[in-house]
This record gives sequence, C-alpha cells and structure tokens, in this order.
Amino acid sequence: MRWKVTLLESVHGPADLKRMGQGQLEQLAGEIRDFLIDRVRRAGGHLGPNLGVVELTIALHRVFDSPRDAIVWDVGHQSYVHKIVTGRQDGFDLLRQTGGVAGYPIRSESEHDFVENSHASTALSYVDGLSKAFELAGGGRHTVAVVGDGALTGGMCWEALNNIAAEPGRPVVIVVNDNGRSYSPTIGGFAEHLASLRLQPGYERVLDGGKELLLHTPVVGRPIYAALHAAKAGIKDALSPQMMFSDLGLKYLGPVDGHDLAALEKAFQAAKAFGGPVVVHAVTEKGHGYPPAVNHEADQMHQTDPIDPETGLPKPKGRSWTSVFADELAAIGEEREDVVAITAAMLRSTGLDKFAERFPDRWYDVGIAEQHAVTSAAGLAMGGLHPVVAVYSTFLNRAFDQVLMDVALHRQPVTLVLDRAGITGPDGPSHHGMWDLSLLGMVPGMRVAAPRDAQTLREELREAIAVSDGPTALRFSKGSVVESVPTVERQGVVDVLRKPEDGADVLLVAVGAFAKLGLEAAERLADQGIAVTVADPRWVVPVPQELVTLAKAHRLVVTVEDSGRHGGFGSALAAALRDAECDVPLRDLAVPQRFHEHGSREEVLARIGLTAQDVARRVTEWAANLVLDPQPEPAE
Repeated sequence: MRWKVTLLESVHGPADLKRMGQGQLEQLAGEIRDFLIDRVRRAGGHLGPNLGVVELTIALHRVFDSPRDAIVWDVGHQSYVHKIVTGRQDGFDLLRQTGGVAGYPIRSESEHDFVENSHASTALSYVDGLSKAFELAGGGRHTVAVVGDGALTGGMCWEALNNIAAEPGRPVVIVVNDNGRSYSPTIGGFAEHLASLRLQPGYERVLDGGKELLLHTPVVGRPIYAALHAAKAGIKDALSPQMMFSDLGLKYLGPVDGHDLAALEKAFQAAKAFGGPVVVHAVTEKGHGYPPAVNHEADQMHQTDPIDPETGLPKPKGRSWTSVFADELAAIGEEREDVVAITAAMLRSTGLDKFAERFPDRWYDVGIAEQHAVTSAAGLAMGGLHPVVAVYSTFLNRAFDQVLMDVALHRQPVTLVLDRAGITGPDGPSHHGMWDLSLLGMVPGMRVAAPRDAQTLREELREAIAVSDGPTALRFSKGSVVESVPTVERQGVVDVLRKPEDGADVLLVAVGAFAKLGLEAAERLADQGIAVTVADPRWVVPVPQELVTLAKAHRLVVTVEDSGRHGGFGSALAAALRDAECDVPLRDLAVPQRFHEHGSREEVLARIGLTAQDVARRVTEWAANLVLDPQPEPAE
C-alpha cells in the first residue's frame, strides 16, 4: 500500500501553491495549522501570531513572486508559515534549537528571507530602501511589508511612510496585519482607528450595490452618485485610518477578511497592479483555528513554552526572574505612591501586569516605542514621580540616546529594569541581551545592579528605586531563578560568596546569575589545589571601590559575566585597577562581541566557553603561569 502524501508535504516552494485550486488551498491551510500546533507544542515559540497569518501568507506567495519580489515581515516572529511554504518544513523538528529553523527570518536559511528583523517597526524602512534599489536597477520588482498593527505604534513606521508616499510611482505594498495585538492589546490612537473599523458594517457593499443603478439613471444619476461617493469618503475618513493614509498619498484597500483566501488574493492582485504605494488592511484573528490560543486571555499564545496540545497549558517550570520582579515591584508600589511603571507593549512579558492590576492609574503602555518610553519617564521624574521602565535588555538599544541625553544629562531618577539580560537562547542573535553593560557603562551618573538570585533581586530593586539623584538600572537573566546564593560576608556593597580560610591567590568575580557558575568553578579549582575567593559585586556600574581593595589582596583577578566583553564589567574593573595603580593581572571571561545563533541558553553558553568547566580550565592555565610559578631566588 502506497503512503498518501499530504498537501503540505508536496509544498517545496511558492510555485507549488500557485498550482493549487481553492479547495486544496483551504485543505492546506488546515494542514499548516495542525503542523504549527504540533511543532510549537514540542519546542515552544510564537504560536498565536502564526496561526493568524496562514491564509494571508498563502495568498501573498500566490500573488507575488518571491524572492524576486521582496517580502519583509514586521515583526519576524509571524514568519513561520512563510518558512513552511518556502521549503523549510523539515527544520521545524528543531524549531529554535541548534540545527533547526530560527524563530525569525534569517538570510542564511533561505533566499526568501531578506531581513532578519525581530525588532519591531523596521520593515517599512527596509522596503523603502529596497524599492529604491530595485528602481535604480531597472524596476519590475515589488516590495511587500507585512506589518502588524502593533508595529505601527512605533515611530519608525511613520517616518518611513512619509518617505514611501513621497514617490507615488514605486510599487510598494504595505499589508497591515490587524489582529488588535502585539504582545498585548495594541495601544494608541491608530489602534483605536483600526478597532473602530473592525466594528463597522459593510458600507462599501452598500455603495457598490447602488452604483450601477445610479450610473444608469438619466441626468441625475451621475451627480447623485458623485455626491454619495463624496459622503461615503467623509464617513469612512471619520471611522477608519484611510484619512491618515490618504493624507500621506497612499492608496488604501480594505478592510479584508484575513482568513478569506479569495478575498485576500483579490486585494493583493489589485495592490500589485496599482503600480504605486498601497496599504492593504487585513483583519485577522490571532490564534485562528486553535481554541486554546483564541481563548487565551493574556496574549492569544503570542509566545509559549512547550505545551499540551489538548489543553494549551505549558509544562510546569521553576520560578522566573520576571515573576520575582513582578511581586516585588507591586509590594514597593504599596509603600510608595510616587512609583509608576512604563511598558513598551510588553505588560505581561516584563512582569508589570501585577503592578498594573493593583495600581491601574499608575502604569502606562506606550506601544512599541522604547525611545518615547524613556523620555516620557524622564518627564514623569521631573514631575516628582519615580518611573520604572521595564523592557527586554535587547530593546534598550533602541533608546540609548534618550537614556543618555534625556534622563542622565538631566540627572533624573528613572529606574530601567532589563529583563532577558545576557544570553537568552532560542530567539537568537537579535534577542541576546549582551549589549546593555557596554552601553550603560558610557552613561555619566548611571548605576547598574546585577542580582544573582531572587533575594538580591528584591534587595537591589529597592536600592535602585531609593536613588533620587540620577538613573539606575537592574539587569537579570531569562529563565528560572534560585531563591538564594548565600554570602560569607559583605564588604561595602560587595558580597563575598567564598573565602578560603588560608587565603587565596585568585579572586573570581562572578556577575549576576553567574554567581552559581563561579562557585562551581571554584570547587573544581579547589580540587586542583588552587584556592579561590569568589565575589559578587552586586552593583557593576560604577565598579565598587571595595572590589578594587579586595583585588589588591590577590595575585590574579578573573571576571566572568553574561554580557559583551567589549565595554563589559571586566574591562571596567581593569580600568578601575589601573586608576588605583594596582598591577594585579586581570583576565576577563565574557560573551564574545559577535552575533550568536539560536539554541538553548545552555548550548549557546557552552559554544562560547562560559561553563563552570571552561572557567576552571582557563583559570588553571592562567594560575599556572601567574600564581604557581616559583618566586625567583633573591640575588646573593
């Protein structure tokens, strides 16, 4: 008996989609949803957004000619279906794992991936540049940006739209994937316009239905139709985003049912034929076709850990750094009425949901607008409040100028909470939070804490919010957190975690979550007869003076940190030792300053030599040369 090949198994590229009939396409959409649920259930990933764009992606690849026509996704987490229909199904067995497909577009995977974008609101700028390049090369190629309504809350989108509209002859198609959500429900005036349009009756059909009758009515038919058309345009402007797009000089088509393949294809064909910038407004349902996702109140399973496909419930795991922060900030909010919170469209992801539930008038979601979030926080601080801005570490990169000039220059008490600092793992190079110390170390007056466990997270968050004369930041890792890594003694702000009774030649400075790694490495070194003091600086910017004093009592200093080596804590401590005219040799172990591929956090750290075994081996080598060499005999 011959094994029956599913439609999905027969799809190896966009050309296969173009050969299918309507019934086959609908069957394929169902198979793709089953495939997504099965693979994401095993590995975790962005389920809800991709279930919502199945028909939209199929229609795009049937109408446009990828990769000759460039399709850019904003944000790239909604590109799973795009990957499936461009020949990468096999890689989903290891989705977001070493050797499998990445969770975002990646140029090395396929010629169909133009942009490795996982930071929002960038696609329109990319297609602006691509369309100009295609035009200079002779034209004949389209550029398509699939932009989530959440991404449209970012300022870069509107800067790009202003430029795209300035050249009405460029074939740019902007697909607004409108599901009312980014990570959380989409916030802002534009989102409200889209929401109102989703609720309107089919006034286009009403007009079109009377058009033929009026145009065939003698004498008065055309004037009446013209007047009615003008009235319709005015009503639509009041109820929808057409006014904004039309004022920019962009053609607007929609709204289109984002799960109706025929309607989507018709809209995309019209947009393609127009020959200039067109906005196609597609209304989709996040999680479509999978009730556990549709009914998931928080975020329609925007991003999920491995789940049970029947219940949609994630597998249990340990307490996270984010949850500890969430509880402690809510507790601080009870004690201090001046504390307020800001999120950039990531309320639950950053742990601000508990604070928001308890203090509904003291939190602000600014949309995907990190630059605005930081400067708005500076304004709140100027008004006598203490704002806490919670973002993923990688997204702070977007707001560096605002941290430097709008907060630090004005010495405003703003606390930045940087979740997912260091190597994050499955989301890949754009999400590793390895840049923050390199950036914040340049900011005058900035103070940065790096807790090692739940206990010090609570403690250092309170210390940060107690600062009233300048900015502070708190950086912590992704994943599970231990309650306490005990300390032997505290010297100023520095915690000594291990102190051999007979003294030690090596000082191992372990930053943040690497405290456990440092202690494990010290145990391995002790087995080899190398005595090691282990210290946690707690506050890493600026370098604590007590750490410099401690370093002077040792013959070798080694730092280990989950951040970029260039401009990281190791280089800062080396500078502090030089300033103190302390000639103790220092060696720094940190994340190499390059883009690191996806994989589990443990896999990535092992690749770059940041495990306890690696640290112990390197320290053994250095100690053999610098510490264990016999001292020269005194001259006679």
